Amino acid sequence: MDPADLADVLSSVREFIRSEVVPLEEQIDEQNEIPASLVEQCKAMGLYGFTIPEEYGGLGLTTAEEVQLVFELGYTTPALRSLFGTNNGIAGHVLLEGATDDQKKAWLPRLASGEVTASFGLTEADAGSDPSTLTTTARRDGSDWVINGSKRYITNAPVADVIMVFARTNPDAPGNRGISTFLVPADTPGLSIGPKDHKMGQFGAWTADVYLDDVRVPADAVIGGEDGIDKGFLTAAKCLAHGRVHIAALCVGMANRLVEESVAFAQTRQAGGKPIATFQLVQGLIADSVTDYYAGRALVLETARAFDAGTDKVAGPSAAKYFCSEMVGRVADRAVQVHGGAGYMRGVAVERFYRDARLFRIYEGTSQIQQVIIARHALGKAARG
Repeated sequence: MDPADLADVLSSVREFIRSEVVPLEEQIDEQNEIPASLVEQCKAMGLYGFTIPEEYGGLGLTTAEEVQLVFELGYTTPALRSLFGTNNGIAGHVLLEGATDDQKKAWLPRLASGEVTASFGLTEADAGSDPSTLTTTARRDGSDWVINGSKRYITNAPVADVIMVFARTNPDAPGNRGISTFLVPADTPGLSIGPKDHKMGQFGAWTADVYLDDVRVPADAVIGGEDGIDKGFLTAAKCLAHGRVHIAALCVGMANRLVEESVAFAQTRQAGGKPIATFQLVQGLIADSVTDYYAGRALVLETARAFDAGTDKVAGPSAAKYFCSEMVGRVADRAVQVHGGAGYMRGVAVERFYRDARLFRIYEGTSQIQQVIIARHALGKAARG
């Protein structure tokens, strides 16, 4: 995108976040729902398709451009970004990374406009960071496939129009092999959605279980067609790598907000007749959070640059996601500490962000999975004995 156009997009999103979304954060948290007016504004601004190429109706942002936009989105409740996060991220990238031309033409424009919301159906009760234990199956029946199984904690499942379902198509293949991805419309007979999960935080971002009971789909539902059979894990890995850069940027945006909240409180809260900002121990908390924020931001920008260049699509995204998700947890904890008792009260932004931040160390690969990926990339064969 032309730098001037990108600047306009970032400026518009920044204004939208601060003037329209921030004032509604408490309402979103209490009601567990994003107001319809905000949803429509997000569609009109192109936020449902900022990573989708322009030829399919999206903004076509590079990863380096995307993370700058996500910095802005991270300033407010992560529930807003979750509305369109799956379209731009792990679900939409299933199509971008593995779909046939016909599949892309049929679905990507609808994802980009917000007409369709897509979900990423990989996680199961006993298969999350390690999909080798995935038990959902798909068997051939004539020219069709019949899918059976269940998925857990699927983002946007309650409102999804289509779900990218990962299923084992070759039961004899070891480990992560023998898995394929299926494009399954949510109204397909046999597919049902469980009740919304009641989570610790991130209210307004809906997740739920997905059940597949003899779900019959045609042969062209396989992502990538016949060439895509048994290649689902490779597609998932590519999608998750991009998603990790995205989540890292989101954590940086949230850290920025938490630093601002901490600074503003320290400047105005009085203790002993003077602002607590004059106390060096409080200054130390602020300094550590500012430093964490700067480090995370620089890491994400460099990781995004390398991702676009194709020079690092494995260790860099894992390192960024690992550091930034842990970093924002530290910044949130310090923000509560700076606020003292007020930081533990509902209705105070840092209390809500403290709850919201905890999830980032878990989804799209736990911190421990990122450690394994980073270490194996550095150590090579020696890491595997």
